[in-house]
Amino acid sequence: MSGIRDSLDRVGHDLLTHALARCGSEEFTGALRVAGSPGGTLHLRNGLVVGAESPGAPGPEALLLRSGRVTGEQWGALVRESGGARWPVTALIDGGYAGAAQLRVVCVMALHDAAFAIVAGRVHGCERVDETEPFATVTVGEIPGRLLQDASRRLAALSTLPHPVRPDRERPVPVQGADGGPLTDLRRELLTLADGRSTARDLAFRTGRSVYTVSVEIGRMLGEGLLECPGMPTPIPVRRPLDGQGVRQRLPVLTAPRPAAVPPVEPETLPRRQPGASGITDALSPEKNGASWKGFFRLRNGASK
Repeated sequence: MSGIRDSLDRVGHDLLTHALARCGSEEFTGALRVAGSPGGTLHLRNGLVVGAESPGAPGPEALLLRSGRVTGEQWGALVRESGGARWPVTALIDGGYAGAAQLRVVCVMALHDAAFAIVAGRVHGCERVDETEPFATVTVGEIPGRLLQDASRRLAALSTLPHPVRPDRERPVPVQGADGGPLTDLRRELLTLADGRSTARDLAFRTGRSVYTVSVEIGRMLGEGLLECPGMPTPIPVRRPLDGQGVRQRLPVLTAPRPAAVPPVEPETLPRRQPGASGITDALSPEKNGASWKGFFRLRNGASK
């Protein structure tokens, strides 16, 4: 993203920061709905963020299903047994599908990934709403300011990649004939699922991985020539100077000051010349001054004596 930093909506980010700061200072308990693209909801308890969800990031259920500890059929049965609960913690623990610590880790991962998706998008407004206990929470809540700093730090780290991508924009395709050597499971999945229509966010849902992890991996694979984005401009490499001191600031070129402009002379101020006069101007003409030639020469001769 030439400017993945440009994608950081400064106005919206300040709006979200201010809203969360007030929630923290007032020890608000409830939900903060963030309108935007993709937007989301932050759940707070006594001013601390204990859960988050966003259409731009897979939720804890998707991450848990991806882990292979529970299948889709088993998950459906557990939800029905729990009366339709979105996060059947008790049934998961009692059934031996996951431990309490594992479920907490999944909730923390989903919380931070949802916050990253919200910050990486656009924020149009924030609204407080009262709610009952959210469906998936962490034991120890996150300080709102620290949570936003972590999301912004992830976005900044993503922008440092040679080929950074936005979670909801670039649509990569595999490079035919590219040899990347041994592939990880995630890279193999991305090469299989990247079809030129799916963004990093889409691929995160399809692989059951966090949108931040998928965005970083796609950026790396673009840099290694395993993936490409048709129509995506190639970043211009920045060469280091020979002294290895990095990019230096260009000094301004010093130029000589321009001479002061000479003010134009109005035509009326110039002495006029009579036709046929031999270099004698009207300003020096005795007739112009009311004197005769005779008086003029008498005056001149008297001054020379």
